[in-house]
Amino acid sequence: MFSYYFKLGVRSLRRNPFLTALMILTLAIGVAASISTLTILHAMSSNPIPQKSERLFATVIDNGPLEGYNPSSTERDGNELLGYIDVVNLLASAPVQRKVALYGISGAIEPARTDMPVISAEGMAASRDFFGMADVPFLHGQEWGEAADKAGADVVVISRALSEKLYGSVNPVGQRIRLNGFTYQVTGVMNTFRLLPKFYHLVGGPGAFGQEEEIIVPFANAIRHAFPGQDSMSCNGKRDAGFQGLLKSECTWIQMWFETRTGGDRTDLQNWLDGYAAEQRKLGRLPRNAPNRLFDVMQWLEHQKVVENDSRLQVYLSFGFLLLCLVNTVGLLLAKFSVRAAEIGIRRALGASRRDVFQQFLIETGVVGLAGAGLGLLLSFAALALIGMQSSEIKVVAHLDWQMLVLTVVLSLAASLLAGLLPTWRACQVTPAIQLKSQ
Repeated sequence: MFSYYFKLGVRSLRRNPFLTALMILTLAIGVAASISTLTILHAMSSNPIPQKSERLFATVIDNGPLEGYNPSSTERDGNELLGYIDVVNLLASAPVQRKVALYGISGAIEPARTDMPVISAEGMAASRDFFGMADVPFLHGQEWGEAADKAGADVVVISRALSEKLYGSVNPVGQRIRLNGFTYQVTGVMNTFRLLPKFYHLVGGPGAFGQEEEIIVPFANAIRHAFPGQDSMSCNGKRDAGFQGLLKSECTWIQMWFETRTGGDRTDLQNWLDGYAAEQRKLGRLPRNAPNRLFDVMQWLEHQKVVENDSRLQVYLSFGFLLLCLVNTVGLLLAKFSVRAAEIGIRRALGASRRDVFQQFLIETGVVGLAGAGLGLLLSFAALALIGMQSSEIKVVAHLDWQMLVLTVVLSLAASLLAGLLPTWRACQVTPAIQLKSQ
C-alpha cells in the first residue's frame, strides 16, 4: 500500500497547486535557513584530526613576572605561547612520541624564471615531527631528515599550489629556490592539506580557517637565519635588542605541541611537565608558580573560542524560524485537507479505516517534505554561496558535506511529517454519514 499511497501523494501535488507550492516553499526556506547556519557551526566545531586528537596536546607554561599577576583572574594575559628557552628544553627532553615547535613566518621567493616577479609566501617554521603529527600527505618527496632538522639545514617543503606556480607539473624535489635571500633545497611537496579548524596554529596565526601553509622550513633553520615571527608576541619583562635578545628573553611567541603514544599518557606527561617547571623555578625562572596546562585538540579549540557564541545563537534563531515555518505549514495543510472532506467520507463509507486514511495523508505530507528537501537543498547551496562571499576564511567552511546533505533530507521529511500530524489526525475524524448526506 505504501507505493500506492506514494503515487497518490505525487498526484496530490497537482491539487491546489498554489497551496502546495506555498507549503513547499515555506518548508524549503525554513530548512535552508537551518541547514546553512548548522553547516557553518558543524564545520567550525568539527574535530580536525579525530584519529589522534586525544593524543595531541598544546602546552602552556606561564613564565610571566609576579608583578601585576592575579592567580584568580580568568583573563588571558598573552602567555598562551612559549618562549624560546622553554621550547629548546622541551624539544630536548620531553618524553613523548613527537615534539613540535612552530611559529608563523613569511618569505619572499625569487623564482628561477626571469619572467616571474618575486612571490610572497606565507608559512611556518616547524620541527620535523610536525609532518607526522598532522599526518601531512605528500604529492612528491617527503619531509627533511632528522640530521637536517637538528642542523637547521636550508631545506624547505612547499605546497602543491606553490609548486605548480613555480614549476608547473614538474616534480620539483631537489630543485633550489631563493627564500628571503637564502638558497633552499626542496625536499617535498605537500598535497592539498587543510586541517579545519587549523588547531595547531591558532594563537596569532592566520586563523582557524586561514590559508594553507605555502612553505615550511625547519624550526632550527628559521632561528639560525633570524626569521621574525608573524604571530602574536607577549613580552612582560625587559629584553635585549635584536633577535638574540628575543631568544634569551621570556617573551612568548612559539607554539608547542606534544603527541603521546596513548591518550592515557596524559597524566605522565603532566607530571613530567610539573617536574620540569619545578626545576626551572630552582634556577630562578617561572616565578608565578602557575599551573602548567595541557589541552588536547578539542579542549584547545574550546579554550581559543574557535566557535563564538554568536554562531550558536544564529543556529538557535534559524531553528526558531523553522518552527514558525512549520506552524504556517500546519495551517496550509489544514486548508488543503479540509476541502477533501467529501473524498474522505466516501473512502470511509467504502470500507477504509481511519488508519488507512491516516497513512494515506501522512505519506502525502511526506511527499511534500521530499519536494521541500529538494528545493531546500538548492536554497541551502545558494545561501552558503552568499555566506562564503563574506571572506576567504568563511568560504572554506561554507559548503555541504555528505552528512549535511543527508541531514537536509531527513530534517525536511521529519519537519513535514511533524507538521502533518494534526491535519492528518483531523482528516481521520471526518464522519462518513455527514459527508454523504451533504452530497
